[in-house]
Amino acid sequence: MLGRIFSLYMDRFPFFLELMGQHIAITLICVFIITVVGLCLGILMTKHVLLAGIVLRLTSFLYTIPSIALFGILVSISGIGLKSAVIAIVLYGLLPMVRNTYTGLKEVNPDILEAAIGMGTSGWQLLWIIRFPLALPIIFSGFRTMVVMTIALGGIASFIGAGGLGRAIWRGISTNFPEMTIAGSLLIALFAIITDLILEVVEKQVRKRYMGEEESHA
Repeated sequence: MLGRIFSLYMDRFPFFLELMGQHIAITLICVFIITVVGLCLGILMTKHVLLAGIVLRLTSFLYTIPSIALFGILVSISGIGLKSAVIAIVLYGLLPMVRNTYTGLKEVNPDILEAAIGMGTSGWQLLWIIRFPLALPIIFSGFRTMVVMTIALGGIASFIGAGGLGRAIWRGISTNFPEMTIAGSLLIALFAIITDLILEVVEKQVRKRYMGEEESHA
């Protein structure tokens, strides 16, 4: 089986390369939107308790809806294609980003904030120079989870005509070609694993810089 899958990669290299490019593009678009929206919502939630409760409950509820069901609902509203896929992936990815941004900003030591205010720090400076850097390790942890989740969900995007490596999976299923299905799945898994490893290294550096955590040695 592995030999046949490897041969498939070699024989259809341009096809898989095109799908990988599409999958990366979908991932980057969704990650950008989720990051901007998630950070903005997380910051607003620290200022409005009612908004925080509503957003957290709503994003948690959306997270419980099966992904294929959400894709199906959106197809009936916004049609088949990239738009519906991006909307669905963004809705799923918001929870870890919003929750970690909100939690990170809220858990900053009040004594530090009080001291900064006593020194004349403005509201803008308090957020971006004090609170945000101290919350960054927690925020980045949510960002890492969101990115890996986005890569995985991108595999379903092709089921509604959005492209990506899911096309290989769908083609394999629809034509009873298991090698194609496995080949597409392996590439998505490899993409997610490599990205997660890179983000893990970055996260360690962020924690080391802002929390003073040193890497443990055996």
